[in-house]
Amino acid sequence: MDKQRSATITQALIQWREGLQLSRREQSVLGPELQGLDRQLRRLQQRQLRLAVFGRVGVGKSSLINALIGAEALETDVAHGSTRRQHTVDWQRPWGDDGQLQLVDTPGIDEIAAPARERLARRVATGSDLVVMVIDGDISAPELAAFQTLQDSGKPVLLVANRADAYSRLERRQLTDTIQRRCNSDEPLLWVAAAPRRPVVLSDGRVRRQAAAPELGALQQHLDELLESHGELLLALNSLRAADHFSARLLAWRLGQRQQAAQALIGRCASIKAAGLAANPLMLLDLAGSAAVDSTLIVQLAQLYGVRLRGPSARRLLQRVGRQSLVIGGVQWGLQGALSLIKQVLLMAAPFSGGLSLAPAAPVALAQAALAVHGTRITGREAARQLLLSAHRGPARPASLLRRLQRADPQAQRWLAHHQSWSPEVGLP
Repeated sequence: MDKQRSATITQALIQWREGLQLSRREQSVLGPELQGLDRQLRRLQQRQLRLAVFGRVGVGKSSLINALIGAEALETDVAHGSTRRQHTVDWQRPWGDDGQLQLVDTPGIDEIAAPARERLARRVATGSDLVVMVIDGDISAPELAAFQTLQDSGKPVLLVANRADAYSRLERRQLTDTIQRRCNSDEPLLWVAAAPRRPVVLSDGRVRRQAAAPELGALQQHLDELLESHGELLLALNSLRAADHFSARLLAWRLGQRQQAAQALIGRCASIKAAGLAANPLMLLDLAGSAAVDSTLIVQLAQLYGVRLRGPSARRLLQRVGRQSLVIGGVQWGLQGALSLIKQVLLMAAPFSGGLSLAPAAPVALAQAALAVHGTRITGREAARQLLLSAHRGPARPASLLRRLQRADPQAQRWLAHHQSWSPEVGLP
């Protein structure tokens, strides 16, 4: 991705963030997510990439970071691992035009239960632009689950096998085939030796293993090529994902807060429509009155959720809601039309039947009222869904920017293959 497109995305996200109108309650409830978003946007402006080093205890995550930066910045413990909390260090290895790098050391994934391990993986994925997952042999079940969680989050993952010095060339080739097959990935497996120990024969004939220089050539070369080609894209993708996540959390919270008010509004409109259908004798007026109530419902729901209905976008939204309501409520509309016609015929036949035809008209009117209530609730629920999706996916919203970038960039499309956009479900009226 070129710098011009990156600058455009940066400007759009900053403007979107500045335009957020959050109440004090929203700022309090969504405080952690908001702080995380602001940190990511600052990193985007400063062009600061974060590489998280992830894996189980004792695979050499801290040793790998020390080897990459060329200093003993992190403690290491060969026997049991020493990282108990997340640590961040600067890596003086610029990329692109004055881009910065940070390496993040993370706790071991096999010291915690599976649900917490998945939360850790998602948290690491959210807070980093690229994940380096370290293993030291065949991939275990917890490692495989964590790797799949990272992939499902739409995060680029480099799989690195440490302790290359402990395996022969044939063993490394066999392990590579096995691991790539189990991971169902065509990404290369990068072999390194972060803290190798070589056998040395002493003067008395004894053999001892002594520390040797790290072997990181494959990983460093791959990182250099990746950052040179896609460094801007990595930053933009993670920033867009962070903004998209916050936008979804904000809308979902607002949806939950306004659920009762939306239900009451839909109930009032359903009552008005039911009363009008039951009392009105003409089919055309029945259908026109129903359409008018549905339109009023949509406008009032938009006001309730704070969604502006203006210009061409408003017309498109109303058309979309209308089409959805027609599909979902088509049976109700057909039955309403049939019942209206029956009721009209019965009323017209009243002078010729001595009023006897009026008797069946009342049950028909009640059936119309019941269908009106049910149909209005369906329309209201679908209108709320479309209004919220419109607010979340507007032209300048993160979700729309993310989709456009995905369509324009093949690499972004590949990385986002498992990314799932937010869809309003919980809290709909």
